Amino acid sequence: MSAETNGASNGAEALPGRTFTMVVGALGGEGGGVLTSWIVAAAESLGFPCQSTSIPGVAQRTGATTYYIEIYPAHHDRLGGRSPTMALYATPGNMDVVVTSELMEAGRALELGWVTPDRTTLISSSHRVYSILEKSAMGDGRFEASDLIETANHLAKRAILIDMDRLAQANGTVINAVILGVIAGSGEVPIPAETFEDAIRKTGVAVSGNLRGFKAGFDYVRGDIPMPEEPSPVERRAPGGIEALLARAEQSFPPETHRILQDGVRRAVDYQNHAYGARYLDNAGKILAADKANGGAERGFALTIEGARYLALWMSYEDIIRVAALKSRPERMERVRREVGAKAEEPVVVTEFLKPGYDEIASVLPPALGRALTRWKERKPGRQKFHVAMRVKTNTVFGYARLWGLAKMRFWRPYSYRFAEEWAEIETWLEALESAAARSYDLALEIAELPNLRKGYSDTHRRGVGNYRKVFEELARPAATASGDPAAAVAALNAARTAALADPEGDALRTVLVAPPAPPEENRAQAAE
Repeated sequence: MSAETNGASNGAEALPGRTFTMVVGALGGEGGGVLTSWIVAAAESLGFPCQSTSIPGVAQRTGATTYYIEIYPAHHDRLGGRSPTMALYATPGNMDVVVTSELMEAGRALELGWVTPDRTTLISSSHRVYSILEKSAMGDGRFEASDLIETANHLAKRAILIDMDRLAQANGTVINAVILGVIAGSGEVPIPAETFEDAIRKTGVAVSGNLRGFKAGFDYVRGDIPMPEEPSPVERRAPGGIEALLARAEQSFPPETHRILQDGVRRAVDYQNHAYGARYLDNAGKILAADKANGGAERGFALTIEGARYLALWMSYEDIIRVAALKSRPERMERVRREVGAKAEEPVVVTEFLKPGYDEIASVLPPALGRALTRWKERKPGRQKFHVAMRVKTNTVFGYARLWGLAKMRFWRPYSYRFAEEWAEIETWLEALESAAARSYDLALEIAELPNLRKGYSDTHRRGVGNYRKVFEELARPAATASGDPAAAVAALNAARTAALADPEGDALRTVLVAPPAPPEENRAQAAE
């Protein structure tokens, strides 16, 4: 429509020259459809021609759905019986506002060309919901968020990146209400904030909570309130009576290591008991002694930090007792209720899907019986696939009691088969780390990070442990004590560890073990010095 045809030449207010376009990208369960319905309802209440479409998807996480909204910001009465022609889906280069509920969804919008520097405002939550690809990686498979944020700021005309998930949690509501508040507070949409609030009220669903989330997003983006403090994760809580252990960590270790050591103490005590926390500090002390004796102060005690990190993780390996303890915690039940938005009087049914097999059963048997069952299982490949499928409803008294009772068996853990096996390997790893530190600090660091290969469940855990043992026995243990070029050993260990993390099946690792890589020239020079 031209200005002349819109009546501007007669002194009347000109009609908009084009429609307003918006696309919303949200994951399944985040209320993207409800968010879209609020926006459409608000536009229609103002008499604006409006339409929306949705394209469901199941490719990422719980399924990413795209909602396209197009609004002509002028009342129907001003159009003289005409109707604007609107598109059915988002197109590159034609978007005024792009909204996403998570940072990687913003990356998807950038990749599709929806965000352009001449026109588009990008509104996204900056928190992460990790994809299956990121979660299933044996190593750290997370995508680098800083690169994505830099790209968003470069490609968008205006980028509004806020941790809306934290705002939602702090206000006891869901993220879509916070997103709507941010949209309204941004001033980029031709709809007043009060109209959005009316749309929330008219839906009649969780009105008070949604209005609270809307106000939080609106006030924050306008600079009226600060971002709430991030809640402490469960693993950082301090079980009662560990003050002496925390004080010991602070008094006996360098300041650079305090954070990781105190977290390790919390984890060990929570996993087993106070004596186990003391055992953790005893073994971390061995790493520190080797660190100090080999120039660790000049390296910021990196060996102690990395060694203590993986020692804490290894000492709290996940057996069925640990799984039962984590799943039966009252705070987990509260978190589930909060995530599904259940009211105090509403029942929530929680079903745990468990599949214990021979490994899980053997892990809690006495060492002799556990070893015998493991050997029997390994005689035939088919036995390794055996498991018992269980569905335990932990919202029932009987179901919760089963997990609670199993969790209380942690007193038995030190007498179990897997405990004996794990600690035999932990002590061997510590010995190799101490020996390697005397030869090469970098070699000791590589050995300190080897336990990162031991992770996952069932078959994944079995392959990870197998890869760890191959690398340790063929490369790490010989390198820790043998003479030779330590730089070559560092390069070989690094390549083997990287290959094992990249390919859990072990094919890449086998290739590296056959032909270890030569060390870089700079490593050779350092070793020569």
